[in-house]
Amino acid sequence: MPRKKKAGTAPLDDNPDWTAADFAASKPAEDLPPEILAQFKNRIGRPRLDNPKVPVKLRLDDDVVAALRATGPGWQTRINDMLKARIKRGKIQFVGPGDKRKATPPRVVAKRKSA
Repeated sequence: MPRKKKAGTAPLDDNPDWTAADFAASKPAEDLPPEILAQFKNRIGRPRLDNPKVPVKLRLDDDVVAALRATGPGWQTRINDMLKARIKRGKIQFVGPGDKRKATPPRVVAKRKSA
């Protein structure tokens, strides 16, 4: 049984093996015109982000993780967005270990009973 051709592979006729003459006639990439050479610079992998994410290990209760995972794909991104929004609104305040100030808890607003 013949092997299946892999997708994206060129037939052997279109991609022949190099001979000693081919190697002797080849030139280094630095000899290419700068406008052509510029097209091949820094194109490996994903583009660099201006503000990359930082991987962290965080221990959460299993019911919290289950509830977040139940929201579907992208749950880690939603955690980041929720934390960022609460920090921006001042709902989360940080107190360092040497800081003698106490963080003020978020203000709780009691619901009014309707008459």
